[in-house]
Amino acid sequence: MTVDAATRAGQVARPAHPLRLATLVLLRWLALGGQAISVLVVHFGLGYQLPIAQCLVLIGVSVLLNIGLLVRFGPAHRPTSRLAFLQLAYDCLQVGGLLYLTGGLGNPFALLLLAPVSVSASTLPTRETILLAALVAVIATVLAVTHLPLPWDPAQPFTPPPLYLLGMWTALLCGVAFMAGYTSKVAHEARQLDDALAVTELALSRQQQLSALDGLAAAAAHELGTPLATIALAAKEMRRDVADGELAEDMDLILEQVARCRAILGRLRNLRPAGADIFDQAPVTDVLAELAKPHERSAEAAGKQISIVRTRTSGPEPVFIRNVALLYGLGNIIENAVQFAHADVRISAAWDERDLMVTIADDGPGFPPEFLSRLGEPYLTTRWREKGAHDPRGPDGAGGLGLGVFIAKTLLERAGAQLKFANMRSSGHASVEITWSRAALADAEPDHG
Repeated sequence: MTVDAATRAGQVARPAHPLRLATLVLLRWLALGGQAISVLVVHFGLGYQLPIAQCLVLIGVSVLLNIGLLVRFGPAHRPTSRLAFLQLAYDCLQVGGLLYLTGGLGNPFALLLLAPVSVSASTLPTRETILLAALVAVIATVLAVTHLPLPWDPAQPFTPPPLYLLGMWTALLCGVAFMAGYTSKVAHEARQLDDALAVTELALSRQQQLSALDGLAAAAAHELGTPLATIALAAKEMRRDVADGELAEDMDLILEQVARCRAILGRLRNLRPAGADIFDQAPVTDVLAELAKPHERSAEAAGKQISIVRTRTSGPEPVFIRNVALLYGLGNIIENAVQFAHADVRISAAWDERDLMVTIADDGPGFPPEFLSRLGEPYLTTRWREKGAHDPRGPDGAGGLGLGVFIAKTLLERAGAQLKFANMRSSGHASVEITWSRAALADAEPDHG
């Protein structure tokens, strides 16, 4: 089963609006508490004069906004991107209003303008974050030009020099740009990784279900074999006791259908190779042959050849403890090699007393050079159809999600392997080198799901 099939079988569930209203409200409560304490301490504790009434009005409006949102939607509500953006935009304007009343960019609390941008960059789409960053830039520019005096000791008045305000304005804009870009990038990569790991678990679970289904089919075939043999024996005896005629034809039909049922049950018994129970151990070359076998027919139809060879062997042949993760990871890489190969797929196994190395190579176009250092990252794809280029996998192979290599790499590394991707020639010929230490193979345990 390919990763695309696994993805089609059940898409990764991601909330359309991941940010809960309770989170925004809580952040606003924290900000309002800090604002109220700061204003009251400066005015009453330090004795500096500031427009206390106007400041408290701005803080009070935000309190009413929080209460109104909780009453209207409830804390569990997940606001749309537009509603979340409007709330963050209001927060920027509210902080800007307080800064206007308390000294503009000369107030060290001007850095709080960065907070809504950070929240937006980590949760909202890029467009909303850009708009919010632009709004903060406008607010900072206005505050640099016009504002009320900074609360200070009247006996020693302090007016920030223009150069200082210019520096604050520049630092604030640079901080907004950096915060928006950096936080957005980190959050985007985290979301991609979460989605890709979810697809990995989905594909692995699906593969486990198929393995369990194979076992159930074999067990059902075994259990049905005895009653079917009894039916066949009884039908043969009845056929000998009846003369030719309509009844004899019916008995012949029963015997024919019994034979068909026995043939079907025989195929069910052979869905998995003999002794291929998921918890069994098997030599590495047997496992590679088993994983390559499902692709042999399609490879032959396309004029391709799959070869399995041993190279540089020393000591006893390593043994794999079968588990779904290892089989799926290796199978995925073999499948990709068969899809992209022009004529030959070579699977080689080499081992010594310490290590086992499996190399899967093909004579296809190879890995894109610009992707070699990034192979194994989620959602990394060349997107052949979007570029209008020819896809060597054929018409059914394009449009993947870029998760195949990521899933294979993740599962194999869980099984103790180290992967190395390369092109053997300048013209292509992709090669995936997978290495295990014998100690890792010995310590590996079956994946029970």
